[in-house]
Amino acid sequence: MRLQDKVALITGASSGMGRATAETFAREGATVVVADIVDEDGAVVAEEIQQAGGGAKYLHLDVTDENSWTASIDAILEQFGRLDVLVNNAGISGTFDPDLTSTRFFDQLMLVNAKGVFLGIKHGAVAMTRSDGGAIVNLSSISASIGQHGVHLGYGASKAAVKSMTTTAAVHYADAGIRVNAVAPGMLPPMRTSRGSADPKWRAQQIDGVPMKRAGEVQEVADVVLFLASDEASYVTGVEILVDGGLTAV
Repeated sequence: MRLQDKVALITGASSGMGRATAETFAREGATVVVADIVDEDGAVVAEEIQQAGGGAKYLHLDVTDENSWTASIDAILEQFGRLDVLVNNAGISGTFDPDLTSTRFFDQLMLVNAKGVFLGIKHGAVAMTRSDGGAIVNLSSISASIGQHGVHLGYGASKAAVKSMTTTAAVHYADAGIRVNAVAPGMLPPMRTSRGSADPKWRAQQIDGVPMKRAGEVQEVADVVLFLASDEASYVTGVEILVDGGLTAV
């Protein structure tokens, strides 16, 4: 059990990569706090983990709301007494709005994808300093490093902010025993908020540029997140691991 007796908070855990990560962590012995704003689906994920013999709790958490963060962290500390792992997974797709220069959507991307991670690091780290440190894993994207057709201009910027905050936080919190790393997925199954990237033609064009000639699976991302969250990565901090089938190596 690679996360035995650890308490882990995963945002955006009602579906996709977040759900896969929550289920993986539970199988590895963690008590998982499934956090999301999609309450019905999130509660189902927590219930199914419990039915499979794992420890899980659902919490409503709006990552853009600082009061929601403080309330959630307080609830975790009150019930479990500690927080060992935080996975900042919640985010919205860069293809949700067909207007790729929408100012309104730019603001939303920055609010959810960037500020949501900032608040998670801020409040998660405070909780971890009360115990023996911990591990924070942020979900970035290959869009932080490369340009892509059909993606909003602000999406890569929001994920580049995540990448930058990861390295800065890694240095800032190292003395407290908190490791901060990022995972940058490439082509994966469409997100709940995907629109343009869910189009089969768009996906085929993108996958054609992937050296491995296939899309990734959410479990393949969850397995990398697991490594970074575990003690196996005890000397790993401030890095971004690409899970993209070699796309950015071309």
